[in-house]
Amino acid sequence: MATQISAEKLRRRTEKEISKWEKQRKGSGGKLYFAYIVFIITLIYATDEIASQIGMLMKSEIAADLMSNFGQSSVGMLDLVSSLAIPFQAIGLLYRPLADRWGRKKFLIINTFGMSFSLLLIYLSNNIALYVIGACFIQFFIPHDMHVVYIMESSPSKHRARIYSTIKFFANMGVMLVPLLRRWLVSAAGDSYGWRMVYFIPAVIGLVVSFIALLGAKETPAFVESRLNYLRMSEEEKMQLKNSKKAESKQGGLIPALRFALSHKQLRWLYVVSALANIGFYGSINYEPILNYGYEGSGIISAGDAVTTALILFPIGSAVAQVLMGFVSDWLGRKAAAILTAFNCLVGFLGFSLGAKYGLNPYVIGFLSGVFVGSYYSVNDVLIMMIGESAPTNLRSSAISAQYIVTAVGYGISLGVGTLCAIKLGNSLIGTATLCMLVPGFVSALAVLFKNVGETKGIDMDTVTGAEWD
Repeated sequence: MATQISAEKLRRRTEKEISKWEKQRKGSGGKLYFAYIVFIITLIYATDEIASQIGMLMKSEIAADLMSNFGQSSVGMLDLVSSLAIPFQAIGLLYRPLADRWGRKKFLIINTFGMSFSLLLIYLSNNIALYVIGACFIQFFIPHDMHVVYIMESSPSKHRARIYSTIKFFANMGVMLVPLLRRWLVSAAGDSYGWRMVYFIPAVIGLVVSFIALLGAKETPAFVESRLNYLRMSEEEKMQLKNSKKAESKQGGLIPALRFALSHKQLRWLYVVSALANIGFYGSINYEPILNYGYEGSGIISAGDAVTTALILFPIGSAVAQVLMGFVSDWLGRKAAAILTAFNCLVGFLGFSLGAKYGLNPYVIGFLSGVFVGSYYSVNDVLIMMIGESAPTNLRSSAISAQYIVTAVGYGISLGVGTLCAIKLGNSLIGTATLCMLVPGFVSALAVLFKNVGETKGIDMDTVTGAEWD
C-alpha cells in the first residue's frame, strides 16, 4: 500500500512538473521576450567581460600597491601569487555540469551574482591575501559561461554566431567603463585607493543585473524540450537510463561528458585544438604590462598617460574583432572564422607590442591591443561554439566544462613559461615570450582543426547527437 501511495505521489509530482514546463514552452516565444533575453544576456556578458578583464587592465596599479616589496618583478610576482586562484577553475569544472541537470536559469543568476560579489570583495581588499580570495571567487565563476550556453540555445541556428558575437560586441564595449574609471578615479584618488574604486561600480551593476535576470529570464527552449522528454519516460525507462553505462545517456556530469567526448571523434579533436590554441594564453592576461613597459622603453612619452589613453580604445578594438567572428562564422563557417581570428590576433599583437616600443599613437596602439585580445578570445569562442554544437543537450554544458580540463594543458605551459620569463628576465620580455608561444600554438591548432574536425555551421542543437562525425 505504501508503495502505491509513493508511486502515486511521484506520478502527480511528475505531471505537475510537466505542466510547468509545458506552460513555459508556450509562453517563452515571441520577439518581445527574445529582445528582452538578448538585453539581459548582454548585460550579464558585460559583467563577465569586466570581471575577466579588470585585473589585467589594472595590473600595474595593483602590483605597485600590493606587491611593492618585490620591486621590478612585481608584475611577475603578482602573476605568481594570483596563480593560487587557478585551482578554483578546476573546482568550478565540477559545478558547471549541474546546469545540464537542474537548468540554465539558476546558474545564470548564481554566476552573475557570484562574479559581482567577487568584484566587491576585491574592492574591499587592503592586502594581497584578501585580493587573492576575491580572485579565487572570480576564477570559480567566470569559466562557467552559462550566458554563452543560454544564447546558443535561444537563437535560430542560421543566425546563432551573428547574434552571439553581436552580444559580445556590446559586452566588450561595456569594458570601456574600466579605463574610463581608471582615468577618472585613479588620478583623483591615487593608485593605492583609486584602483579599488574601479572595481566597485561594475560590482554594483552586476548585482542589479542578477536581480533583473531572477525576475524575468526563463529556461532555454532546448533545455525545456530535453527536460520534457525525460519526464515523459516511464519509470522503467528512467531507471534504465540511470543505470546505463553509456555516457550519452547521462543527464550532465563532468565524467560522462569526458567519456562521451573521448568516444566521439569530433569532440575529441576539438579538445586537442583547444589545448593547442591556448599555449599563447599568457599574452592575453599581460597586454597592459606589455604596453606599459613598451612605452617606458620608448622614452618618447609618459608611459602612465600613454597606457591610460590606449586602454580607452582597447574595448573598441576587442569588440570589433569579436563581432567579425560571428558574421564570418555564419557566412563562411566556423573554420573560416577560426583562421580569420587567429590571423587578426597575431597582427594585433605585433602591432600593439612593437607600436608601444616605438612610441606610436596611444589610441592606435590601444585599438590594436584590443584586436589582439578580442581575436584571441574569439578563437576560443569559435571552439566553444563548435563544442556546444557537437554535443547533445543533456551533456552540452558539461562538454563545454570538460573542455577546460584539456585546455588547462595549454594554460599551464603558457603560464609556466611566461611567469618564469617575467621573473628571471624581467617584465620587458613578456611580449617576446608571448610571441614565441602564440605562433606555434595557433599554427598547430589550425592544422589539427582542418584535418580532423567537421564543420558545425547550421547544426540543429535540439537534435544533434555528437555521433554525426564518427
